[in-house]
Amino acid sequence: MKILITGAGRGLGFELAAAAVREGHSVVACIRDASRPSADLKKLADAYPDLMRIEALNLSGEEGAERLAAKLREEGIFLDAIVNNAGILKAREEGIESLRLEDVRDTLEVNLIGPMAVSKHMIPLMRASDGGVIANVSSEAGSFSGAYGGDYPYAISKLALNMFTKQLNEEMKPRGLRAIAVHPGWMRTDMGGSSAPLSAGDSALGLLGIIAGRIRLSDELIFVDYLGRPMPL
Repeated sequence: MKILITGAGRGLGFELAAAAVREGHSVVACIRDASRPSADLKKLADAYPDLMRIEALNLSGEEGAERLAAKLREEGIFLDAIVNNAGILKAREEGIESLRLEDVRDTLEVNLIGPMAVSKHMIPLMRASDGGVIANVSSEAGSFSGAYGGDYPYAISKLALNMFTKQLNEEMKPRGLRAIAVHPGWMRTDMGGSSAPLSAGDSALGLLGIIAGRIRLSDELIFVDYLGRPMPL
């Protein structure tokens, strides 16, 4: 498989890229500035030069996705899976009275519009198949039924991402492609903190199992966790 992963420089994105190349999959590892990869990502790319390429992709605006898609198309590169993993977390502790709406706009730009732009420009590089997957990394915070007070930018962005995933899946069905939203679990990452119970590596292995088809999902499922278990919308 050839997998495009956004936010591949660290955390879940890096661990997913590492797990994928170790299994023999090809990876387009997307980070904001390809000239400044993390030490771990550069080491991984050096170890798997035939399987991994690092590419620049800035999710603030549509131009980055459009530019990268054109580059891949010119090189005759087709994709089997897209993982919209990049995301930001802002103003988690702010109530509505102290919330800066600029933080909401920034979060929606990266967490929702970014995946929409990537999907818009990268899906044309996917061959129609029974196995092509667009995986949007969501969160249990995006569950309407489990809504809690505060955390407005992140939770709203993930709820909207789940809706986009459902819409995209319905559009892609005739092409043999599938869109799913995945809750990766509470992980020990910069975003999740050191007290989280799950390693990013374990979450990545589960997510890769879903993408590669080892974890089978029933057709009606849209929102699942990293082990393929249903999540409440």
